Amino acid sequence: MSAQVFRVGLTGGIASGKSTAAKFFGALGVPILDSDQVARDVVEPGQPPLERLVQRFGASILTPDGHLDRPALRDIIFSDPKARADLEELTHPAIGAAMEARSASAGGPYQILVIPLLVEKNLRSHVDRVLVVDCAEELQLRRLRARDRSTARQAQAILDAQAPRAVRLKAADDVITNDADMSAVQRQVETLHTRYLELAGQPRA
Repeated sequence: MSAQVFRVGLTGGIASGKSTAAKFFGALGVPILDSDQVARDVVEPGQPPLERLVQRFGASILTPDGHLDRPALRDIIFSDPKARADLEELTHPAIGAAMEARSASAGGPYQILVIPLLVEKNLRSHVDRVLVVDCAEELQLRRLRARDRSTARQAQAILDAQAPRAVRLKAADDVITNDADMSAVQRQVETLHTRYLELAGQPRA
């Protein structure tokens, strides 16, 4: 790992509460590097990844003002595994490079890297520790449908495209359980914050 700062990879299934956990870490002064935000930035109009996506999927994935039409692209990739693989091939190198650049300049006592596909893409070597935000799949589905107004079929397809819950938990060094209220998540974050400050101060190979 090239970065000198201690890095925690925060991951979890969709609608598990990753953003909530990250927000609490951020409130404690920890730099938060969100790969989803980086993924949005690298497909802004004029960026090479967006041009490559249009070449692959056609102009129907653009809004009238030239931005990426995310719902249109999502409908394509979640119904076609090959399309999803092509999307990742066209965007992930740019996302990874941008994440490394932002990490190098972010500083902090340690950093939280929010990477939803950390387990699926075997990115363990990019971080010092893996933190999984976990909840029951039934709760994920309810949250996802409420958040995105997805149908039951769409929500289940999104879950099925991710690593199984058990696989994520097996990869975890630490787990935040998000099946109660936000104060419970906050307490878990505060406990982990103390632990990560300790780990960040220890020599690493």
